[in-house]
Order: sequence, then structure tokens, then C-alpha cells
Amino acid sequence: QVQLAESGGGVVQTGESLRLSCEASGGTETFNAMAWYRQTPGKQRDVVAMSTTTGGPRYADSVKGRFFISRDGVRNTLFLQMNNLKPEDTGVYYCRQGRVAGTAWVTDYWGQGTQVTVSS
Repeated sequence: QVQLAESGGGVVQTGESLRLSCEASGGTETFNAMAWYRQTPGKQRDVVAMSTTTGGPRYADSVKGRFFISRDGVRNTLFLQMNNLKPEDTGVYYCRQGRVAGTAWVTDYWGQGTQVTVSS
């Protein structure tokens, strides 16, 4: 059974940076899609960055030029580099890895979430 373990969240001030990690373990499935989501209280979980093996990374407008998604295939770890953080970036961040066919997730696995708090 695949498990995703997230780390790297914390409390930072406006303008600082954080790097989130999402390490996959267990199973032998090969992923072709990866994404990071953000959720704030009372709101739905929204995608902030996504990448597939056949397409380049895509970002929510609010994070373009500041957030960067990448993956280390050897370590089976997904990253989200977050620069120039703003208070509106505050939330719980979840990683998602799996396989997509077209735009639909066929299989997916979620991390447990990591809190990011940006103070003004």
C-alpha cells in the first residue's frame, strides 16, 4: 500500500520561503501525475500546482512565479518550493500522487497534510 509522508510546513513571515516534501513509500506503482493542494477552514481543497510526465507544470494564478513543483524520481519524493510567501498562502497543504488518463485521476494517493502559516 502506497503511503505519502509530508514534511516541511511551519510558521514563517511574509516574504520568506518554505519547501514542502512528500515522500512515497510502499507499493510498486509508477506515478505519472503529481500535485499540491491547499485547504483553508470552511473551503474546498484547491490545486496550487500540478505536473504530469507528459505535460509541463501548471500553477494557480495566485502562486505563479513564486511556487515551483518538482520531483526526485530516485528518492520518490515530490517537492513544492514556495518563495515570497504571503499571508493568503496560509493553509494546510496536501500532496497527491498517482496516475491520470487524460485529465482524470485513475489512481491517487494523498499525504496527511502539513500546515503552512504566513504571518504579516
